[in-house]
Parts: sequence; C-alpha cells; structure tokens
Amino acid sequence: MKVIIPAAGVGTRLKPHTLTLPKPLLHIGGKTILDYLLEPVTELDPEEVRFVIGYKGDMIKEHVEKNYSFNSTFVVQDELLGLGYALHIALRDVANTPLMVLLGDTIIESDLKKFIRAGKYALGLRQVPDPQRFGIAELDDGYVSHLIEKPKEPKSNLALIGLYYFEESDSLKLELQKLVESGKTTRGEIQLTDALARMIANGTKFTPFEVEGWFDCGKKETMLSTNRHFLKKVPVPERIQDSVIIPPVYVGDDVSIEKSVIGPNVSLARGAVIKHSIISDSIIGRDARVEDMVIQESIVGREVVLKGRKKILNIGDSTEISGC
Repeated sequence: MKVIIPAAGVGTRLKPHTLTLPKPLLHIGGKTILDYLLEPVTELDPEEVRFVIGYKGDMIKEHVEKNYSFNSTFVVQDELLGLGYALHIALRDVANTPLMVLLGDTIIESDLKKFIRAGKYALGLRQVPDPQRFGIAELDDGYVSHLIEKPKEPKSNLALIGLYYFEESDSLKLELQKLVESGKTTRGEIQLTDALARMIANGTKFTPFEVEGWFDCGKKETMLSTNRHFLKKVPVPERIQDSVIIPPVYVGDDVSIEKSVIGPNVSLARGAVIKHSIISDSIIGRDARVEDMVIQESIVGREVVLKGRKKILNIGDSTEISGC
C-alpha cells in the first residue's frame, strides 16, 4: 500500500507562525502536527509514503528524512489549485495500487489498520455541528450515496475529515485526470470531493468510517484546543525547584524554568527559558525566552524574547518584546 500526504498549503490563518514554518511542522503537545500523522502510518509498514509539498517543502522533506526510515517520495505542487489537483500530480507516475490518503494539516485519532479493513473503498467521517463548512457525506443502505462540498442546506452532518482508502488507485487517478482536463472547479479549485462523487455515480461503493477523534489546527484557537487535548496524554513532568507545575504540561529537552508557575495546558518546546513568569493554556516555541510575564491563551514562536507583564499573544518566530 502507498500513502499520499498532501502538505503544500501556506497556512494563511496561522500567520505569523507560518511565515517561517510550514503548518505541518508547528508544535502541539510536544510533537509536530506531521508527527501525529506519521507515527500511526509507520505501523502500517507502507510500501511508500508520498508527500505533496510546496510552501517551505524543503523543511518538511528534511524533517521526514531525519526522523523516519520508510521509503519517502516528495512531489512539488507548483500551483495551489485544490486537493484534487494535489492528488492528480501525486498519482501521475503511480501504478495501480492500494492507496490511503491522509491530509497533512489535521490530526486524526483512529485505528488506521481497522480503517483500511473497513471496505474496498472507505471514507473517514466525523459528525460536526456546522456541516456547511465541509464536504458532507449522505448515506444509504450502509454506503456513501452522495458527496456535496460545503452544502448550503446539508442533509447530513457527516463531514469528510481528510482520510481516504482505495483498494485500487487507478479509478481515482482516472477521475482526477478527467476533472483536470475538463477544467471543472468548485469554488475555484479542483476538488477531490468532485472526483469521489463521480466514482460513486459510476458504481463505486464507499464504506463510511466514523473516526474517534479529529482535531483541527487551522487557526490559533483550534491549535490551543488541540494542544489541550493531547497534553492529557503527556506524563507529569518532574518537580522543578522554586517553581510550580500544574499538569497537564509538556516540558521539552533543555528547558530552563526559574521561579515560575507553568500550567495547566502548556507546551514548552526544546530550549525554552522561562523566568519569573506565569504561563497557562499556551504553546511556547523552541528556544523562546519569557521573563517577568503573565501569559495565557497564547502561541509564542521560536526564538522569541518576551519581557514585560500580562498579555494575550500570537507572536511569530524571532520576535523580541520588552517593557510592555
């Protein structure tokens, strides 16, 4: 089986953090978003993991090659024309094979082995309160009967969450090729949902598979809520002299904490230095330095220097703020 992970997006809603890092390499709960995706993928022993990269793709390539030993290939997406186009270029030189597709900017908690055994073709789904924002699946007699991209009047609340399985990749490859050649777009993009809808119309039976957890990392607020969830799985840090740690808290390697209160729901990346500060419900980036601050509900980038008093922050890498 091959795995394709589209990861070429810019992550506009997460600026300024994505000015210096691609979205899949942002940290949550002690790991990058990409690591949460790849660790369960490695358990499947895939023949190949193919990444579609674009914006700062060299950083994704470096991270994968440094940390994972599976066979990896990197395909450059030169135009951001939608998920359907990303898969189209990824499949150009792929022979017919079992295929799993997993989006590179969301985190899914589910048994992937169980997912690929669910049916010859399967779609990962999750019930959502706001189905107008998503591609929505309608079911009939145990299979997916219709797919609609961001419907104005949805008949279902089962959202496509970026997890797909195909017993044979050629059928998807053919429908994507037809879409690209026709120039058909939905909301200005070549949509994977349209290709899947054509497969269903031609008789392909997709098994619905409702995942256990689906975590959005698309903006500051959802990154912090996802951070809170995954911190629950982190071991309680060791006691630090002259400081108070209120779990759940992640403390990376070479972190220095002096006379501070940390937590709850705080991630401190490798090399962070915290002095005389109170930090809660926040993500502090690698090698950041925070002194004499009260911080809550904040994301602080790498190598940031902060000195001052209480603030709510969303600060990108290599920033310094003093006396605020």
